[in-house]
Amino acid sequence: MKVTPVMDARTRRWRAALFLFMLATGVSMASWVARTPAVRDALEVSTGAMGLVLFGLSIGSMAGVLASGGLVRRHGGRLVIAVGAALLVAGLLVIAGGAALEVSGGVFGGLALFGAGMGLAEVAFNIEGAAVERTVSRPVLPVLHGCFSLGTVVGALLGMGLTAVRFPVGWHLALVALAVAAAGMWTVRAVPAGTGRESAVTGDAESAAGSGAGGGGRTGGVRGHLAVWRDRRLVLIGLIVLAMAFAEGSANDWLPLLMVDGHGTGATAGSLTFMLFAVAMTTGRFTGGPLLVRYGPAAVVRASAVVAAVGVALVVFSDSALLAGAAVVLWGLGASLGFPVTISAAGEGVRDASARVAAVSTAGYAAFLVGPPSLGFLADHVGLRNAMVVVLVLLGGAALITGALRRVPGAPVGEAPASQPDLV
Repeated sequence: MKVTPVMDARTRRWRAALFLFMLATGVSMASWVARTPAVRDALEVSTGAMGLVLFGLSIGSMAGVLASGGLVRRHGGRLVIAVGAALLVAGLLVIAGGAALEVSGGVFGGLALFGAGMGLAEVAFNIEGAAVERTVSRPVLPVLHGCFSLGTVVGALLGMGLTAVRFPVGWHLALVALAVAAAGMWTVRAVPAGTGRESAVTGDAESAAGSGAGGGGRTGGVRGHLAVWRDRRLVLIGLIVLAMAFAEGSANDWLPLLMVDGHGTGATAGSLTFMLFAVAMTTGRFTGGPLLVRYGPAAVVRASAVVAAVGVALVVFSDSALLAGAAVVLWGLGASLGFPVTISAAGEGVRDASARVAAVSTAGYAAFLVGPPSLGFLADHVGLRNAMVVVLVLLGGAALITGALRRVPGAPVGEAPASQPDLV
């Protein structure tokens, strides 16, 4: 009979800290999104000018994502999380001040800081979460990402409520910044030092027992980041995360407008549809653990991709706004587990685990942040509903290669299998 490892108090605190801070980041992100119209009104700018202001978030996020993996390998996850948390708090405060003073440049700069902090922290959190999974031998990343999704629901509801009572947006974001700061300080104290850090002398990974870490390989920096992609299995895992992250990001960027322009609903109905998607994502991530234990990551992600594809297809091809709105639940449930499960598969072992997780996380966040906006250019020519066919195709392709997520029986933990698994 298989015995499940029992978590000690230190590991339990480590895991709880990661959950708490991911919840806080979700609240902060949704708080900003919910108050975007109020910020635009305060700045008195056009929609086009507001788009330029929002570009600060994209710049900061990609900078943080691209830098995070290398920083973790050099300094460890705890320091990177601390820096990310500080940037998140600073960004929220600068956004709040920019909105209060009606300075567009201030909001742009605040969003760049906020995005950089988000990118740094989230890649480091994936590395930490994968290390916890290896320590306790049970799924952790789905719930970790579920905490972020739950935070977005809480933040959206809070934002809607404060908007209804005309609570000043500056004070709202400043209070959220204080909450993030408190969560960040507790998290940094609870996270062990050295997770994912490579030895500067030998290049060997630090001991998981000594640091609670997964560790890196013998190649560091950019070269080490690129070297992990020589593994054919990791390339396929990267393609899966690209598709699943694209599906999630497309809903985040376009779902309200898709319902308004594509199905003729009102703006309120479009916002509620997005809320339904966020709730479905949260539900899928919190309930997916037992399915992963019973059926394994390959079967679960294959089924998830198919379920998400059915949801997207109904939204695209159905002429019923009610049916399309209901299908968003399938879209959210299907997309919920793809990102965390593929990250978990990338970091299964000890050797090169931090580099592998960082590489796949970077690919996923790039797809999440950069890919969906490109659908806007396609939508100018074929319409937003038809543009979503791209999401459908990517999900179908991901379902065909989920065999890459299958664990090879008897393979040593952390070692790449001698022969690649069946990919279909």
